[in-house]
Amino acid sequence: MTKRATVALAALLGAALIGGLFWWQGERGGAPVRQQEQTAAVAAPVASAPASPSAPAILHPVPAAAASGSVASEGFDEALVVLFGRQSVASLFRTDDFARRFVATIDNLGRSSAPANVWPVNPAMGRFETTDTAQGEVVQADNALRYLPYVLLLEQVDLRKAVQVYAQHYPALQREYQELGFPQGYFNDRFIDVLDQLLATPEGAPPLHVHRPVINGVQPTRPWVLYEFDDPALQSLGAGQRTLLRMGPVNERRVKVRLAELRRLLAADGTGGTR
Repeated sequence: MTKRATVALAALLGAALIGGLFWWQGERGGAPVRQQEQTAAVAAPVASAPASPSAPAILHPVPAAAASGSVASEGFDEALVVLFGRQSVASLFRTDDFARRFVATIDNLGRSSAPANVWPVNPAMGRFETTDTAQGEVVQADNALRYLPYVLLLEQVDLRKAVQVYAQHYPALQREYQELGFPQGYFNDRFIDVLDQLLATPEGAPPLHVHRPVINGVQPTRPWVLYEFDDPALQSLGAGQRTLLRMGPVNERRVKVRLAELRRLLAADGTGGTR
């Protein structure tokens, strides 16, 4: 785990907000992030899927606008401003190469690590804090307060409008997903798979016990950018799931409500049902 977090995730725009909620600066699954990794340009794909002779069936076609051939006339910057407001966009989002950042971030939510140099959002202020107890080091309850402004923003976003914008920009997102190493993949199916994984996150009972990992035979002293859960079952969860746990149970429940609604909208056939 890490000490600083990024915050925000929703359907590209609306999804960008939801997506950013799940990134912690420096998270590398147990190894420190090198400075060059944090300052590099947008990264190559974390993993590549081998091309198959024929593309797999699309399980969740993008709803409405993209399916009807509608193409957004405004860029990502303008769409984000419409959804979140100019001040929030300026303070939270990395709008350069946004489509690639967004696609890579969503994909990484379902994996074991979250490279910081591809995030579509800026890190939150403050540090990830822990407390020493007789039973070991635990996550401070006050960490949950750092997420509250972003949870509130997520709850206020019009997810239906966000998904409409997502659909309008979908061709660009699909191209980026294929270029990241998934030439036969369909990004909306991957998005829904990741949302299903996040919704299946167990609700951790605080206090959550953590530790600083031993690196090259040495346990670093505090402050430190990486922490791991003591419970191997929790540490083995995906990057997005681990961050949901670190947000605290109340924030986790509130975010899951919005994730469930986003998932319903992304799987909709444009008439209010699902395929």
